[in-house]
Amino acid sequence: MTPQAESVLELFRSHGAYLKGHFRLTSGLHSAAYLQCALVLQYPDAAERLGRWLAEELRRRAGTEIQLVASPALGGLIIGHEVARALRTRFLFTERDASTQKMALRRGFQVTPGETAVVVEDVITTGGSTQDVIEVLRGAGVQVAAAGSIIDRSGGQADVGVPRVALATVQVDSHDPEKCPLCAQGLPVFKPGSRPA
Repeated sequence: MTPQAESVLELFRSHGAYLKGHFRLTSGLHSAAYLQCALVLQYPDAAERLGRWLAEELRRRAGTEIQLVASPALGGLIIGHEVARALRTRFLFTERDASTQKMALRRGFQVTPGETAVVVEDVITTGGSTQDVIEVLRGAGVQVAAAGSIIDRSGGQADVGVPRVALATVQVDSHDPEKCPLCAQGLPVFKPGSRPA
């Protein structure tokens, strides 16, 4: 583990954001551990530091000028904004349409075909939310140069179709609910993220 990754995980531990229990992740999978980014990002100095670190990694990985940063709401909002600040570029976000459950640009956000973007979120487990944002941007003619997250829960396995960076990569076992050993033990499941259970 790199010194930077250890610093990131220490931030999570020191803010009580590395949780143990029985959790239902946004992906629908179950896990015995959860990294609650909001508990760290509630502190502006920590958010700024993480945003700066992630911006540096994305700048290297993208290999081109980054013209905008996009994130999925809700989890990617704070870190995406901080990355955009560090890159001195604009920030926008996508939201799920209630009727279709697909990500969309709303609130008057506009992109220009040919712009170069990076997609940022707090935690990647399967990469599904990042891929959804990439599809929205590409559908509007934007070039997506890279994606990044504070935490990669996939152990480096999530593939989002573009180069990807994370400040810390962890391997946390996750299970389909039908095969979850914690469910088999009868332990109650908790949904800690931003989306309803």
